[in-house]
Amino acid sequence: MKKKRIYEIAKELNISHKEITDYLDSIGFSYQSHMSPVDEDTYFKILKRFAREKSLVEELEKERERRELEKRRRAEEEARRQAEKEREKIEKEVLEKAVPIIDEAIKEAIEYGENVKDSLISEVIEAEERTDVLMGITEAGEESKEGEEAGVEEEVSKKRADGLDKEAGKVLPDREFVKRKRERQRRKEKKKIRRVTLAEIEEKLGGRGKKDLAYEGPKGKKKRKEEEIDEKKVEDSIRRTMAKMAAKSVKKKYKRQVQEGEVVEEKEKLKVMEFTTVENLANLMGVDPSDVIQKCIEMGLFVTINQRLDFESIVLIADEFGYEVEQATEYDEEVFKIEETEEDREKAVPRPPVVAVMGHVDHGKTSLLDYIRRSNVVAGEAGGITQHIGAYEVELDKDKKITFIDTPGHEAFTEMRARGAQVTDIVVLVVAADDGVMPQTIEAINHAKAANVPIVVAINKIDKPNADPEKVKRQLSEHGVLVEDWGGNVQCAEISAKTGQGIDQLLELILLEAEILDLKANADTEARGTVIEAKLDRRHGPVATVLVQKGTLKVGDPFVCGSTYGRVRILLDERGNKKQFAKPSDPVQVIGFDGLPQAADIFSVVSDEKEARKIAQERQRILREQQLRKVTELSLDQISQQIAEGNVNQLRVIIKGDVDGTVEAVARAIQDLGNKEVGVNIIHKAVGQVSENDVLLAKASQAVIITFNLNTPGRIRDLASRENVEIRSYNVIYELIDDVKSALEGMLAPEKIEEYIGEAEVRQVFKVPRIGYVAGCYVVEGRALRTARARVKRDGEVIFDGFVDSLKRFKDDVREVQEGFECGLALAGFSDYKEGDRIEFYEIKSVKRKLE
Repeated sequence: MKKKRIYEIAKELNISHKEITDYLDSIGFSYQSHMSPVDEDTYFKILKRFAREKSLVEELEKERERRELEKRRRAEEEARRQAEKEREKIEKEVLEKAVPIIDEAIKEAIEYGENVKDSLISEVIEAEERTDVLMGITEAGEESKEGEEAGVEEEVSKKRADGLDKEAGKVLPDREFVKRKRERQRRKEKKKIRRVTLAEIEEKLGGRGKKDLAYEGPKGKKKRKEEEIDEKKVEDSIRRTMAKMAAKSVKKKYKRQVQEGEVVEEKEKLKVMEFTTVENLANLMGVDPSDVIQKCIEMGLFVTINQRLDFESIVLIADEFGYEVEQATEYDEEVFKIEETEEDREKAVPRPPVVAVMGHVDHGKTSLLDYIRRSNVVAGEAGGITQHIGAYEVELDKDKKITFIDTPGHEAFTEMRARGAQVTDIVVLVVAADDGVMPQTIEAINHAKAANVPIVVAINKIDKPNADPEKVKRQLSEHGVLVEDWGGNVQCAEISAKTGQGIDQLLELILLEAEILDLKANADTEARGTVIEAKLDRRHGPVATVLVQKGTLKVGDPFVCGSTYGRVRILLDERGNKKQFAKPSDPVQVIGFDGLPQAADIFSVVSDEKEARKIAQERQRILREQQLRKVTELSLDQISQQIAEGNVNQLRVIIKGDVDGTVEAVARAIQDLGNKEVGVNIIHKAVGQVSENDVLLAKASQAVIITFNLNTPGRIRDLASRENVEIRSYNVIYELIDDVKSALEGMLAPEKIEEYIGEAEVRQVFKVPRIGYVAGCYVVEGRALRTARARVKRDGEVIFDGFVDSLKRFKDDVREVQEGFECGLALAGFSDYKEGDRIEFYEIKSVKRKLE
């Protein structure tokens, strides 16, 4: 069964694809979007969950079984067809051998002085009766429907009686072979074979009609005049006739075989680049562009012939024309992949392990690396949280090296942490002995398992009095991490990053795990790697930390990285020392980019800078198209719907940060804070200091500028003050999220809550001149308030809801009347009071709402 996409299944079941994606999330099925395909088992799970009739599922189950049987039947049919092809090949060889024999028979017939025409017909009829090999006609013994054919057969029978079939025997193959061939022909099922009539043979041999070769002379006497026979023409005619008949028979069989093989018509696949124009898509499908435009209009898409389409639109349009789309790139995808080739395996040499240090907030990841590297970077971390990824190489004794990647622990940096797991060989899971397993610890475990990376557990802060390593091991076992002490295969070390206790043992465990993995890479090839982090440096411009994964990166190498390119000008290690080359597993800072790459981009060395520029420019074009597509174009229906529901309030922000990974993580964290009423609109995000253009953009779009780990220059702050643009600077992610959340809550419409005040009963109705009717009431509960709203109830039903117009105690106007006292009451816009009515007093209060 061909895989179906989620949107196709939703269309089939007449439900929203959101319902299907929610169900797939609940069963743990991994997918990217509603365009993703699902396998057959998942497809049937969805049907069982959403199909309204159970019979539909049962029918599809039967259909699947039928397809399996059909598949086996087609395989058997294909084997049979192959056998038939072999037989046809043999028949053709027999035909080629038979034609010279017929030629010889013609010569012999002429020598006997017979009519050549009758002799040839006799030979063909004899061949028809004794074998079907020569002409591919129906089996011998079938009755002829034409009188002339019957007459000719009778004439031939006479000649056979005269002994002429003795000569005809020379023409045909062995009788036993003919018999076996006839049996095979009978076993062919539903095989239509072209019938050749004797009239057709006569016509081909020169008769062109039913006239005899003799003519009727004068005085009614018949005189036979033997025509002069051109022997060569007769031979050529027979050869052409038989060859044509054999060719037609083969052609017919071929067409029939193709028709039998066509059981299910599958969609043809197209490889299409994203943002292909309407015209190019039409050319790929072999249809007129106007047809594609018409189909787009029917689907609610108003496009022009040169308009570029996003991939989802391409899939939907191609599906309407019966095509299945596969996303393609215009350039060699190998440039952007890190795959091991046969040559790499042959030239592979051992390389150091790449280790990611992962764990919860403030469990001591950076302290552990600090102790190992003998340098102090902790002082630069705000709130004890590493704010961006760093890669460091540590050289141990006996010329052994380990590359460490430090990943942040806060939940907002999940994406960065996952990126660290994808480029590493081993994960060191740091867990505090006093805290135990925390939410980010569980996330780190899941990332490591998803990347299929082995884990080494480091139980930190073992020197604390309240440390409980056994508790940590028990909690880890609950999440599928069973250490060796508990009978598992996960290695564990109890350490103290503060005193250095157990760190040597941890390093030995890492090297032991690396030996088991047998890590190797080809250093003698063009370098490939992954960008760990990127930032803008005042002196060098764009600088990226690259982890080399294969090959050797040298100064002067041209490269392409995502949508950027350049030539390696300088290579620096993590301490700022210059290097001439970097081998596999080496982390280096690369200087020479034409722009700032994105974290997790593939870094690839190419043959020349011209090729790199071409690839990068094409990727930039695609990126620009993607950015333009983010601007939503509203239709009239959508605008009307928003007017009816109320406009969505948006907090517009501009994000600036010190490194790319941080900017992306902050953007993702605050993007998820909104709801249906309020949301965050990130109009711009970039790495580097706040510029004048950022301030002017914020003023024009009424946005707030948020900076992270940056110091805004004084002149920029002065400009922002003059333009009334707010700049918020943060060093800790918690504070940033809390402030954005508070701002969004302030944009929420307040919640209206009704507060009950009291209730009064109408005891008597008075008529006052120039005022009208007034209710004499007795306050039975709470109090009567002049500024409150009032609701009149009669027999349990509300008959009026309005405001209090006046409230009097005796003849004095009062603000309120307490329970147990009488009062005079008049309501604005109501005078139909009756004794026994109940008047309820209440207020509507606005309460600030919270984001859930």
